[in-house]
Amino acid sequence: MNDAAHAILAYLQAKDDNRPYLISSAFRDDARVSMTVRTTSIAFPSEIRGSRDIADVLVRRFNQKHENIHSFCIGQPPVVGQARHACAWLVAMSQKQDGAVRVGAGRYDWIFDAAGDRRASALTIRVDLMETLPDDALPAVMAWAGALPRPWCAIATLERRLPDFPVLRALLRHAGDIAESIAPVAA
Repeated sequence: MNDAAHAILAYLQAKDDNRPYLISSAFRDDARVSMTVRTTSIAFPSEIRGSRDIADVLVRRFNQKHENIHSFCIGQPPVVGQARHACAWLVAMSQKQDGAVRVGAGRYDWIFDAAGDRRASALTIRVDLMETLPDDALPAVMAWAGALPRPWCAIATLERRLPDFPVLRALLRHAGDIAESIAPVAA
């Protein structure tokens, strides 16, 4: 796995599996994460600076409220030497407080340090949709999400055995539209 792909994987493993120590494999110490949230159903600060704060906000605090987190980057991983990588993302998780299932979609725009250290120097996370399903949806949604390859997954693979919830179909269509709108970036 190349360094940029490894950095993305480390971030998702940190966030999904509540392993804040992995953030140092994903981000430079002086990295910046910018957030654009286009929904009122979840909140994040607009900017996070430094790997310590990234670990605190996107791993520790996030995992205080959520569990059973499965995140997917839709499409192919970055190629060796690629300094920028954009992809659609989809997440399925549950809320610790009431067990409700949360599913969301958006876009990641990564920038990697070109000077040897291939960890991310910046990430823009766009949260377009975040929907809530009742807690009785948990077994079906987690069985589906848990059987999928992570972190990179094709739309066609995500569609296979998709639980029968209209909101999931809508999220997948939205994520597919984002993925199709992203032009490949040269290394």
